[in-house]
Amino acid sequence: MDQFQPLINHISSRIALSEDEIQTFISCFKITRVKKRQFIIQPEFVAKYRNYVVEGALRAYVVADAGEEHTIQFAIEDWWISDYSSYIFQQPASMFVMALEDSILLQIDFESEQKLKANNHKFETFFRIMAERSFAGMQRRLISNLTKTAEERFHEFEQNYPKIVLRVPQYALASFLGMTTQYMSKLRNTRLHKKS
Repeated sequence: MDQFQPLINHISSRIALSEDEIQTFISCFKITRVKKRQFIIQPEFVAKYRNYVVEGALRAYVVADAGEEHTIQFAIEDWWISDYSSYIFQQPASMFVMALEDSILLQIDFESEQKLKANNHKFETFFRIMAERSFAGMQRRLISNLTKTAEERFHEFEQNYPKIVLRVPQYALASFLGMTTQYMSKLRNTRLHKKS
């Protein structure tokens, strides 16, 4: 499989590009293979890349002073992940980004992205659309966390992202949804009993 094809499909579904423009765009990416449990971003180091997931699953999280982990984001095939504050401002990261499975990524570095955007307004439009969607998603999550019960958040996530629920560790999903692993197990068991 051409490992760039998913990215070509991804960008083509958002903006119209000529064949030359597609080649220009993908030429700025490099293929990176990451092993399960390998970190691609760690605190104190600048996040060098914006990462597109071709295959695999990754998790971004922070560690509180007490040592507890808080999941910020998941990414599976056709999703992007980075420590965006670090990447955009080119300052030290505050998050860990780790592979949950052996993964294949397409990575673009900050300088290459800036050149793409400066040379063609279509590329700038693409990255703007991505930023807008990301912001809208974060806002939905924030509102959900403020207005819904843990049970409602779990069912909503399960409905919207069934593939992620099946692939990420329960402790990571629980921390993403703001609940304990024990409470999530209870919710899942209740759901299974209702079905049977």
